[in-house]
Amino acid sequence: MSRDQLNIAVSQIKFARSYVLGLIDDIEDELWFQSPSDCPTHLAWQIGHLAMAQYALTMIRLRGKEPEDEDLMSKAFFRQFQKGTAPEFDAAKYPSPQEIRDTLERVHDASISELDRYDDQQLEETLPEPHAVFNTKLGSVFFCSAHEMMHAGQIGLLRRMMGKSPLR
Repeated sequence: MSRDQLNIAVSQIKFARSYVLGLIDDIEDELWFQSPSDCPTHLAWQIGHLAMAQYALTMIRLRGKEPEDEDLMSKAFFRQFQKGTAPEFDAAKYPSPQEIRDTLERVHDASISELDRYDDQQLEETLPEPHAVFNTKLGSVFFCSAHEMMHAGQIGLLRRMMGKSPLR
């Protein structure tokens, strides 16, 4: 049963990522750190946060941190985009848009590959530190796509505020 659910969760993660990539595809790098009309966020923080969240929800919560994770995402990147951080509007304080996109892609590819290694029993395990929305490993995987789609709404709004056409 969990394997079927895992396949659904993974397909939702892939859909959400495809949707987000469509939203950012035509946004020029120089716009990534701008906050239109005093909006309290910018694209760089949103995308960096999505990379950090996918890593946390599909890797850390399932298996903990591993030494090789530093190749996916530096500790500094994780800290800069983790829950509770606030966007800063000085581009010099951030990785470049390309570095953020590269991290997003690396984490996505690694997490999708890793998720296939879990069996039903592992996916049904209760997390040592439950989340307000879920308490199992499978729940964490499902939440990943919901979280990404929530941020997709914010990214869509940023698009519109930048004068870009809506995609949907």
